[in-house]
Amino acid sequence: MGTPEFAVATLKTLVENNYDVVGVITAPDKPAGRGRKLNESAVKIYAKGQNLHVLQPTNLKDPAFLSDLKKLNANLQIVVAFRMLPRAVWQMPEYGTFNLHASLLPNYRGAAPINWAIINGENKTGVSTFFIDDKIDTGEMILQESVDIDPKENAGALHDKLMNVGRILVLETVKLIEKGEVKTTPQKESKAIKTAHKLDKENCKIDWNDSLTNIYNKIRGLSPYPGAWCTLINKEDTLTIKIFKCDFEIEDHAFSTGKIISSKDFLKVATKNGFIKIEEMQLPGKRNMDIKSLLNGYQFDEDSKML
Repeated sequence: MGTPEFAVATLKTLVENNYDVVGVITAPDKPAGRGRKLNESAVKIYAKGQNLHVLQPTNLKDPAFLSDLKKLNANLQIVVAFRMLPRAVWQMPEYGTFNLHASLLPNYRGAAPINWAIINGENKTGVSTFFIDDKIDTGEMILQESVDIDPKENAGALHDKLMNVGRILVLETVKLIEKGEVKTTPQKESKAIKTAHKLDKENCKIDWNDSLTNIYNKIRGLSPYPGAWCTLINKEDTLTIKIFKCDFEIEDHAFSTGKIISSKDFLKVATKNGFIKIEEMQLPGKRNMDIKSLLNGYQFDEDSKML
């Protein structure tokens, strides 16, 4: 059970290791683009290429779907980047249902664990497998594998790294279940647990009054998707822009927060304790561009600023 590219690596690994994948459950096709053409999920595209049986329920409690699921006669269900399952689904197979989650649980339960680990400046994260229960990402742990986060790594690079480590962890978990050697560990609850909240417009906005490192981590933690955004004031323009890549300089200065300093070759924004050097940026209706290409066609006024 899975939908995005992150889940494809696991499905591919199971197929290549000759497990009998009796069914693949993924999200319904969604209209996208100007023509509103129906887009198939990454998991569905791969599954079709392998001639696997695909189900695309809109309602996981629908009796017709539950009946179809039962007919597959699966003795184990594996979930990677899907949806919260009702009890009738996760309880169905003989050996239960386990989930691959892209964090070191119990930290970063929720929808965006890869992004939040970087946004919060972590230097380590990982992947976990656990048996699903009634709550989100709280079930008994099976295996974990930790991964270092490079200081310059963005969410896209970390996604790919965790996807690869995760597919191996799933394979190891399946083998333990197969041999009857699974030993689970309850997740330890505490008030210090960090949450991977769903990303929305508000928590993707750059606060230029924040610390230099927090701004830097937010930009790389939201790149390449969905992108950290802010408002650009330049002459008569008030634009919503996205920043996808940056570096930073720690430096004392007298500029006001958000002040833009630019030349033909660079663009930087003043913060409390230094500057964010913008390397890739997107103007409204334009593609993401490296800063030199953008500066070739767009001029910044000396009074321009980021809000």
